[in-house]
Amino acid sequence: MATVISSADTLTRDALAVLQPGFPGTTAPDWLLRRLDEGLVSVALFGRNVRSPEQLAALCGQLRRAREDLLVAIDEEGGDVTRLEVRGGSSFPGNLALGAVDDTELTRDVARELGRRLADCGITFNWAPSADVNSDPRNPVIGVRSFGADPHLVARHTAAYIEGLQSAGVAACAKHFPGHGDTAVDSHHDLPRVTADLATLQDRELVPFRAAIAAGTRAVMSAHLLLPAVDPERPATLSPAALTGLLRAPEAEGGLGFDGLIVTDGIEMRAISATYGIERGSVLALAAGADAICVGGGLSDEDTVLRLRDALVRAVRDGELPAERLADAAARVRALAHWTRVAGAGEGAAPAPGIGLAAARRALRLTATAPYAPLTEPAYVAAFTPLANIAVGDETPWGLAAELTRLLPGTGTATYTADQAAAGTSALVETLLTAAGERPVVAVVRDLHRHPWMADALHALLAARPGTAVVEMGVPQAPPQGAPHLATHGAARVCAQAAAEALTGRTA
Repeated sequence: MATVISSADTLTRDALAVLQPGFPGTTAPDWLLRRLDEGLVSVALFGRNVRSPEQLAALCGQLRRAREDLLVAIDEEGGDVTRLEVRGGSSFPGNLALGAVDDTELTRDVARELGRRLADCGITFNWAPSADVNSDPRNPVIGVRSFGADPHLVARHTAAYIEGLQSAGVAACAKHFPGHGDTAVDSHHDLPRVTADLATLQDRELVPFRAAIAAGTRAVMSAHLLLPAVDPERPATLSPAALTGLLRAPEAEGGLGFDGLIVTDGIEMRAISATYGIERGSVLALAAGADAICVGGGLSDEDTVLRLRDALVRAVRDGELPAERLADAAARVRALAHWTRVAGAGEGAAPAPGIGLAAARRALRLTATAPYAPLTEPAYVAAFTPLANIAVGDETPWGLAAELTRLLPGTGTATYTADQAAAGTSALVETLLTAAGERPVVAVVRDLHRHPWMADALHALLAARPGTAVVEMGVPQAPPQGAPHLATHGAARVCAQAAAEALTGRTA
């Protein structure tokens, strides 16, 4: 006898289908496995879920045994934002390094190898690449995650990245629509406002998203930012004008004509949660045209999933959210899950284990502001360290000391922060030089142009020790200084390795 599914059951299953929740730990909790049987289609993984490729593959296998047509999502950009290698640093340079090389074949190859490693672990959906044009150098959250400040360069590398990633059977997700590059506010903390007019948005922010759609991206992630030229009241994630209009509408009507999955950025980010709350925000996002709600970066428990499920069901019953809109969204999530099963069923991409380091070496830019000789003896690495943004996190190590120590055993290091600089730049530099002793000093900075305390400390250090080498591991916006100055265009482990090689003239 056939099982009869009631309309209430269908509504509940659809509400679960549009959620992409995370969870703590390196094995799946029982509550999550139960919800997979009740209609949940997606699971989001973060650094907290990863210990090793073998453990991650076992976790994904456990999840897939509960639901075969499962969408397993992760935020693995490579470079500074890594979850696969959260505790050791990425084997791949990030977008800015690839943009600096400006070889789309290289970008495609790097993304293909990254996709291959994700697929080998059982990941089927990657919230990458960032298609943002980093037009505001003060940007605290995009920076090296962007391919650059030129819309057309960003567009061609966004397309290449998507082609490479999806050739490995992993769905790509261009983010953060309509573009998070022209902001000086991090939407994890507050609601950014982009004041550009529509013509500027069309000629700058939207150029890479058009390229992403043309390249066949399976998904686009919305941004939690206010664009008065599009919608003066609601942020893009909650705006029908941005999602149903600008992103979905046909090109003939002024839109981008995207017909794939629209997923929100983390709904718990304060740009949404502090203003609308996560339940109301989720309802408004679905009503605006989003198909999936990313949740779990900071909320990762069963209660959150049930609260959001029930809020969506209640919104349909109260007439706030059309049942047809929820059903359409759920169908798009299931369709993407089906695509990943089909795309991942063929032959995998050929391994290219050295491609990340090769790309990092090509991205390195050396400026000799004064005569210098390669380091041949242990050095002292002074890491001027800003607060990490939430997207990057503070679990992933960065800097040069580990890689330089491999080449020059006995190398020492210490971290210097804004708090120390607040107590006096002279005292900071005196402490640094005392610790360094006679060893050559290598100063490592990150986004020097955004941190006055860091610029002041570096200036004082160079005045006291002119032979100091400087390695910029963020956006190289400030003029080169140091003997020599190296720009890595990112803080991935391979970027540090490339810089250590350049400073010593040798390889590990």
